[in-house]
Amino acid sequence: MSTALTAAITTTDTGLDELALVRLLHLVSPALPIGAFAWSQGLESVIDNGVATDADSIERWVGGILRHNLTHLDLPLLLRLHCCALHQDVAALEYWNDYALASRETHELYQEDTQLGRALWQLLKRLEIRTHWTGTDEPISLLTTFAEAAVHARVPARATAIGWLWSWLENQMAVACKALPLGQTDAQRILQHLMPEVPACIERAAALNDDELGASYPGFAIVCSNHETQYSRLFRS
Repeated sequence: MSTALTAAITTTDTGLDELALVRLLHLVSPALPIGAFAWSQGLESVIDNGVATDADSIERWVGGILRHNLTHLDLPLLLRLHCCALHQDVAALEYWNDYALASRETHELYQEDTQLGRALWQLLKRLEIRTHWTGTDEPISLLTTFAEAAVHARVPARATAIGWLWSWLENQMAVACKALPLGQTDAQRILQHLMPEVPACIERAAALNDDELGASYPGFAIVCSNHETQYSRLFRS
């Protein structure tokens, strides 16, 4: 890692001013029109095959993805992409974007990442928000576009990671409430239990070297593959 990247992702200061905070809240809002609500990241398949049937098992599954998958892949990639956008390093931005997409283990995960990434990129264009992405017709990861949007909003790297992770957790709870008879109170209780893990996950992600990136959670890839042929489903992944 470069000195600039190390400095950007190891600071504990989120450095958010009020306007940047408002823009971050806008970026992570479920109302952001990019279609994230349509994807479950395999959780619907987990519910369908009986691995997760109640609040406790949902919490174990989501917590496992948080600790063993996102912390070792998506979070460190987001931090790197933020640094690349901040320093206008387009070559590195494209490199880590390609790395993110190459790490998607199933067709649906790749489709989700590229479609949400493209939708957010197009929204930024319509809002006249300039990005450094030059591959106009090339697949773009949601991580890349999210990092670009955060840098434009002057949101620091750690705060960007917190916002992205919170958005993911909220989405998982929305999926669980739709696919299971899981009440809103149970969903909020799960979020309450997982909240304290967010800073620790970001700390671990920030400490990873480039050659340490990569998730090792084969069960996640299996359920995502199973979802592609699931007979009855609400979500696209």
